[in-house]
Amino acid sequence: MRAPSGDGSVTSPSAVLSLVRLGRAVSRADVARETGLSATTAAARVETLIRHGYLRETGAGPSAGGRPPRRLEIRGDAGVVAAVDLGERHAALGVFDAASRLLAERQLPIAIADGPESVLETVAAAVTALVESATAGSTPLLALCVGIPGPVGARSGLVVSPARMPGWNGADVATIVRQWLDVPVIVENDANLMAVGEHAAGGGDAEHLVFVKVGSGIGCGVVAAGALHRGSEGFAGDISHVTVPGAPPVPCSCGRVGCLDAVASGAALVEQLQQRGVSSAGTQGMLDLARDAHPLTTQLLREAGSSTGTVLSTILNFFNPERLVIGGHLSSAEAFVAGVRSAIYAQCPPMITDRLDIAVSAVGQRAAVLGAAREALDLAFSPDLLTARGGRGGAVSLA
Repeated sequence: MRAPSGDGSVTSPSAVLSLVRLGRAVSRADVARETGLSATTAAARVETLIRHGYLRETGAGPSAGGRPPRRLEIRGDAGVVAAVDLGERHAALGVFDAASRLLAERQLPIAIADGPESVLETVAAAVTALVESATAGSTPLLALCVGIPGPVGARSGLVVSPARMPGWNGADVATIVRQWLDVPVIVENDANLMAVGEHAAGGGDAEHLVFVKVGSGIGCGVVAAGALHRGSEGFAGDISHVTVPGAPPVPCSCGRVGCLDAVASGAALVEQLQQRGVSSAGTQGMLDLARDAHPLTTQLLREAGSSTGTVLSTILNFFNPERLVIGGHLSSAEAFVAGVRSAIYAQCPPMITDRLDIAVSAVGQRAAVLGAAREALDLAFSPDLLTARGGRGGAVSLA
């Protein structure tokens, strides 16, 4: 399968760079095969990228007979990107080089309720400092991706009706960030980024993947045919406001009752415990109770898992993925994961579940940052930005 570039061409230097970045081309012969270009034209594309400081050839690659080809790889010093995952009380930051290697990371205390201007100014300052520390100021920041714990419009890039982000509805995060960081910025829902990060961490072995994030809130991301599926407006996979069959009429932020987020999220479970006279220090405190085999907490987690699995079963029956990944804080609770599994196996036919891998996230809390890095690199090396930036070899068109 060929990987088109952002301009629709599978033969542009940007597309060639993507093939090498994603590990689908490790030699000039691979580039020719994947793009359909002649060997001479493929070599010319590679030479352009080498001249501009984006690729290099090193060592010997795998041989199919004859002299082994030289191996292509991304130059890590071609630039860096920054990845940000905003949470309710913290932001996870990462700086990655052009070859996707993590150079530095940091956990930054924030309060999402302080609003976009305050939070994003703090984050921008921290990103600037982290990039400076990681690169000693010698490597340019090419792009930034910010993950938001709420819906993000694919066309507008605006935050749309977030459940637990007072003051953020309609926020233009990219424009706000660019007040302090003059770089291209992409904004994405955090569950979508987790799906991308999990897919990347697995080496792309699952072409069709569903990722469900269950923490204080609930989100879901979908990878279809190896790429993030956003839908027409960017809200594909948003299961948080699906009504759970038989759920109690708990009011939801959307104005309805019995939504999955309102009955099965970490915040909802903490509230249910409080209503029954059990205090806990937030979601983490609830999980600590479960690890101590607290009966009521274990019961509520299993019921929440069952509710989540019930909603997911419709997604799985429709989409038929290879893998379902459970992430977020509640994924560490065995009772919750068991509830998800039992509901899915009860409500999906064997043709859906026989080859379905249901797993807890392999990369844990880092998934969104890894996904944000992938999205930031895609943006940094998109045809328009690659052409506008040129490279070390001069401002020659790379499109």
